[in-house]
Amino acid sequence: MPILSLALKSLLNRRFTVGLMLISIALSVALLLGVERLRTESRSSFANTISGTDLVVGARSGAINLLLYSVFRIGDATNNISWKSYQAFAAHRLVEWTIPISLGDSHRGYRVMGTSGDYFRHYRYAGTRPLAFRQGQAFEQVYEAVLGAEVADKLGYRLGQEIVVAHGAGKTSFNRHDDKPFTVSGILKPTGTPVDRTVHIPLAGIEAIHVDWVQGRQVPGVRIDAEAALEKDLTPKAITAFLVGLKSKIATFRVQREINDYRREPLQAILPGVALQQLWDLMSVAENALLIISGLVVAVGLAGMLTVMLAGLNERRREMAILRSVGARPLHILTLITGESLALSLLGSGLGLFLLYATLLLVRPVIEARFGLHLSIDLPSLREYIMLGLVNASGVLIGLIPGYRAYRYSLADGMNIRI
Repeated sequence: MPILSLALKSLLNRRFTVGLMLISIALSVALLLGVERLRTESRSSFANTISGTDLVVGARSGAINLLLYSVFRIGDATNNISWKSYQAFAAHRLVEWTIPISLGDSHRGYRVMGTSGDYFRHYRYAGTRPLAFRQGQAFEQVYEAVLGAEVADKLGYRLGQEIVVAHGAGKTSFNRHDDKPFTVSGILKPTGTPVDRTVHIPLAGIEAIHVDWVQGRQVPGVRIDAEAALEKDLTPKAITAFLVGLKSKIATFRVQREINDYRREPLQAILPGVALQQLWDLMSVAENALLIISGLVVAVGLAGMLTVMLAGLNERRREMAILRSVGARPLHILTLITGESLALSLLGSGLGLFLLYATLLLVRPVIEARFGLHLSIDLPSLREYIMLGLVNASGVLIGLIPGYRAYRYSLADGMNIRI
């Protein structure tokens, strides 16, 4: 089209100013799409914090509270579960596997979780990804520990090093189990989940460090050393919660109802996916606020384009007058200015997409290694295409403002010299 060709030539003639506008729009679009991509991937990663687990079982309380302390290691349980109740459901004919969880201790601000070897065999995150070891292996002895990636990196631990577990979940504790240290047997790869911030020890290890404790206090005058503790019965009397994997997904609601109606003990079974969605909805305010800020950045970029175009109109009056003198109609002038605005929006959006994917290629390995967050490099989603469409539509609407002003310029107004 002649008008579009004319618009492109006009833009090239003002390449420096146009370049600044393009960079502004490109950065705004890249930020908007980057936040959207990060939001989507974060939501997906959050929803996949725990995968392949059909039920999470704990003492009767709220669903979110149970999810927080059993999966995210935040807060404390209202009560424990007896070992007999756990065994009853672990032996259920519809249950394929279970993972017991015992919480209540810590190490330098990180939660310590007692569990079994099934944890490393059956725990899944991000869909079907299993836990993998960066170094070492799962614990095999009572006084061995497996560290999450963040624990090992932040505290500088290595294989074979001894660590001491403290009583309680606070960052500072004066009740330390110094007489029963644990040896680091393995360090897990980053997962981007609470697993990275957890110290894992055997259930027998939890019992061993508490053999001379009663109701959260060490018995005065009683001291049982590490070797002597191994001769005691280290079968747990109670645990905090347990994860359940069923043989058939169809049986999920049936088993959930049986657990919730269990008469020997008040238990609660929750669907982790549903509870995760409820928890994410509580945090969606911050997510939406970040998206709004990105939208405002785009609006500022487009407003800058409008300002530059309006400021340049006064210098282009003679250009418009010459176009009118050679037969261009006012509608052609309107189309020319609006076409420039559309071209800037399209070029800025394309450059913004390029910047987004170039940045993803550069930072994706670092983010995945340090935070365990996988950022996919796929074609733009439908929502992202809609965002790009809105940006370009806004560019056209913004172009109508200087276009309308140029439309109203008369031939005599353009040819006269104003002082």
